[in-house]
Amino acid sequence: MEVKVRKRDKQELQIVVNGEGHSFCVALQNFLLKDDSLEFSGYTIEHPLLGNPVISLRTKGRRRPENALLDAAKSLNKTLEELKKTFIEAMKGEDRSTRNNEE
Repeated sequence: MEVKVRKRDKQELQIVVNGEGHSFCVALQNFLLKDDSLEFSGYTIEHPLLGNPVISLRTKGRRRPENALLDAAKSLNKTLEELKKTFIEAMKGEDRSTRNNEE
């Protein structure tokens, strides 16, 4: 993943995320939408064959947009780590269940 800053000021941030698509952006957007300090957050993919979404944020002025983006990324990462942990535990249980059924 490569990130390029397209626009940055006190209230607005616009970045290009090379190599990503809708899946990544929708997941991140879910966490950005929970942030009350944002006036706007969204993304566009300017060319469907190239991907490279442009993520845009505008705050209400109480905090910097890069902080909002970092917090959303941390929350997304935390959720994915919880999924990973839960999945590993479920697979351990499945392995035990499968072994019992084979005996």
